[in-house]
Formats: sequence, C-alpha cells, structure tokens
Amino acid sequence: MTEEAKARLTEGSVGRHLTDMTVPVLFGITTMMGQILIDTWFIGLVGDAELAAFGFAFPILMIVTSVAIGLGAGTSSVVARAIGAADHHRAKRLSTDSLLLSFLVTIVVAIVGVLTIDPLFRLMGAPEDLIPLIRGYMIILYAGVPFVVVGMVGMASMRATGDTRLPSALMIAASVLNIILDPILIFGIGPVPAMGLNGAAMATLLARGAILVGALYFLKTRLDMVSFKRPDPVELGKSWRDILHVGIPAAGTNIVVPVGAAFVTAMIARFGPDAVAGFGVASRIESMMLVMYYALSAIIGPFVGQNLSAGREDRILRALRLCTLFCIGSGLVIAALLASLSGLLPTLFSDSDSVNQVTTLFLWLVPISYGTYGMVMVMCASFNGIGKPMPGVYISVGRIVALYVPLAFLGMQTFGIAGIFAAYAIANIVSGTVAYQWARVAVQRRTREPAAAVSPASSRGTVRTRR
Repeated sequence: MTEEAKARLTEGSVGRHLTDMTVPVLFGITTMMGQILIDTWFIGLVGDAELAAFGFAFPILMIVTSVAIGLGAGTSSVVARAIGAADHHRAKRLSTDSLLLSFLVTIVVAIVGVLTIDPLFRLMGAPEDLIPLIRGYMIILYAGVPFVVVGMVGMASMRATGDTRLPSALMIAASVLNIILDPILIFGIGPVPAMGLNGAAMATLLARGAILVGALYFLKTRLDMVSFKRPDPVELGKSWRDILHVGIPAAGTNIVVPVGAAFVTAMIARFGPDAVAGFGVASRIESMMLVMYYALSAIIGPFVGQNLSAGREDRILRALRLCTLFCIGSGLVIAALLASLSGLLPTLFSDSDSVNQVTTLFLWLVPISYGTYGMVMVMCASFNGIGKPMPGVYISVGRIVALYVPLAFLGMQTFGIAGIFAAYAIANIVSGTVAYQWARVAVQRRTREPAAAVSPASSRGTVRTRR
C-alpha cells in the first residue's frame, strides 16, 4: 500500500516541525558517528600504524561522502519544491532520476579513486611503509562507493517529503550491523580470518549496502517515489539538469572541506605519523560532537524548499533564527564538555602519549567555534533549499581557501600544531557570522519578489503562489 508524499511543512508550528524532523535524524547520525568512533577504537587496538593509515584516509573518505551530500542536496531541493507545489508526478520522476544519476557518477568516482591511490596519498605526505595499508583499505571502500552514495541520495528523497523517521531508522540499523561486523572482520572470529584495517572497510561496505536496499524498498512501497518505467530522455535530461543545478555547487561546497583537511593533514604530517594519528582521533571525536548540526542541515533544506514553493518566506526566516540560537547555545555547551574531558577521551583510542597530546590540544582550541560551524552548515543547506546554491559555495570556499588554510600555514610557522588548530576556530567563527547574515538577506529579498515569480532552478515552469 503506497502513500503519496504530500507537503507537510508549510503549516503548523515552525519550531515543532524543526524539532520533529531533527530528532530522528539526530538519532540516526549519532548512531552512525558512534559507529565511526567504535571503528576508530577497534583500529587503534590493531596498532598505531593502522590508526595513522585511517587518519590519512579520512579526508578522502569525506570527499567521497561530499559527492553523496551534494547529489542528495540537489535531490532534496528539487523534490521538496515539487512536493510544495503539489506535483507528485514530478517529485516521483526527480527521485527516480536522481538514483540513476548518482549511480553513474559514483562509478566514475570509484574508478578514478582506485587509479590514484598511491600518488594521492604520497602527495598528502603518507610514509612509504603506510601506503600498502592505505591502498588495501581504500580499494575496498571505493568498491562500496555506489552503495554509499545511491543509498544517501535515496534517503534525501525521503527527507524531502518531511519524513525523517524512515531514513533515520535505516541509518541506525546499518550502524548496528557495522558494529556487529567490525570485531568479526577486523580480528577474526571462528572461520572468519582476521582482516585488520581491511576488515573495517568491509564492514562499512556491507552496512551501507543494507541502507541502499532499505531505501529503495521504502521509497517504492511506502512513499511511491520510485518508478521502474523507462524514462523519457527529454524528461530525464531535465531532471538531471535541475538536480545538478544545486547538486554540483553543493558537492563543491562539501568537497572543499575535506580538500582543506587534506592540505592541513599534509601540514600536520611534518610533525610525524603520531601527530596525524592524533589529528585523526580528534576529527572523529569532532564528528560525533557535530551530529546535531549535521541533523539540522539535513532537514532545513526540505523545510525551506516546501515553504518557498508555498510562498511562506516568513516561516523560513523564523526557522533560520531558531537554528542560529540553537547552534550558538549548544556550541558553548559542547566546548565546555570537551574541555573537561580532554584528558580522558584521547586515551580511549591510543596508548601513545604523543598521539594523545595532539588530540588533547585540538579539544581545547577548536570546539569553541563549533556553534558557528553549525551555522555555516545550516545556512549553506538553506541556500540549497532556496535553489540558489552559489552563496553557500562562496562561504564554504572562503572559509577554507581564504581563511583556514592560509591562517593554518601562518599559525604553523609561529605556534606549530596549536597555530593550525587556532586557525580552524577563527575560520569557523568568521564564516558562521557571515553565513547567517547572507542567508537572512537572501530570504528577505525573496519576499519582495512578485507573487507569481518562477522559482529558479526548480522544475522550470512551476509557478509559486502565496498563501
């Protein structure tokens, strides 16, 4: 029994909608980030060399994930606006076409990735003795890229309807499966041989494959958002153009973050493999602490898209204000929490004093800026929901290229690793402030446009009507 996706975010309490959508996503992402931390812990038990290899791989994994986030953002934006305009046929076509597009894109990404493993990681400063470890790990992960990306795009279509419970349940189930498989494949149990670092990669591949299967099943049976009919080439091309109008800039917005992290990792590599391992541990702790902002950025796009098509820009402005207040308040709490636990958390992942010193330093300097980093995520996602992704690109690129990397280089020359981490905090604070002001002005300008204006980058010809 299928149920057509309908606009559900254009009426009712803004705060209630944001809370009801965010909480399930928060649980889903928290579980997934917790699984990543457990991965890191298991790999740390194998050895510091494996932990360092994992640290070098992290920025590249984030680049691959950014492709998925970009395609998902493009899908979520156009599907949400189609739903807000009460055009179910168009929403279903866009959801289906996005799955095919993401599969084709990720096949190319995987092939290029496998062919460039050795030169890329040498360029990042990986020691020669770590290259074989990194290569084995990355080959398995690249093989799973289509599963990861297509599954994430499918979940983006679900969230575009306003339903965040189903995709969150899929993330939780996959994370539990990954945690169960980790010790079996990493250390070997019974007839299963110990695979070490490669076992962690294999567990991730199998778990993400489960997400893909679940997403396709629920999109078809529960939401009626997948069609197996042969697409019309003209309509398919139109869908892909609309998705990529937001998807390419959104992917670029997200890719610039791990690209910057790759440059910074290369800087930290000058201080030795233990420094990279410490930075890798800190990055995973950070990912866990930022889950609420990931959740907000995942749901704000659908909220903005549906309300934009319904002509309810007043609701969008209120949502942005509420998100900003939440980011600032929660960011200060997180900073205090991590500072108080900075002596304990690193020891959970490594017994090396030199590794733990780097992690502790990071936890003292960077978290003060997490609230404003959350503002960057939310505002960039809001631009995607509006269908104007380029301001988000400018903010993200400016944060990394104009602020983080240059300041990190200068800070390294003067203060060593502490200067690199301080540069990160400064870049977050400046960028978050700019992002909120820019997003607020962009939405206010929309309220002054004619009531029958056509929404840019939406399905062309779709007319917006105010309520």
